[in-house]
Amino acid sequence: MTNQRMVRIENGIACVFSFYMYVLLDFPIWLFFVLLFVPDITMIGYAWNNKVGATVYNIGHSFILPLLFIFCSVIFAKDFLLLLSIIWFAHIFMDRLFSYGLKYSDEFKHTHIQEI
Repeated sequence: MTNQRMVRIENGIACVFSFYMYVLLDFPIWLFFVLLFVPDITMIGYAWNNKVGATVYNIGHSFILPLLFIFCSVIFAKDFLLLLSIIWFAHIFMDRLFSYGLKYSDEFKHTHIQEI
């Protein structure tokens, strides 16, 4: 088994686990699917150029912001932030399952996982 395949499998499992946790917490399932692709809005940065696009995309597709949302959901007791963070994690895991990793600034298809 190649490293790339292992990374894809573990991200697929993490995506399924994220959905499972979302369901266990009794959040609305329809909202999960409505919001699942919202983080892809960060591709708008590519309208300017590859460097801005990669930076904005990587901010939206790293674990930093969803982890911050989880922290804030605990501190402020806001379930909606937890809901958003789980969906965001699922999106990141789903992207990485399909080899859409963090982007390098030279072109959209050059990711930290592979060349698409």
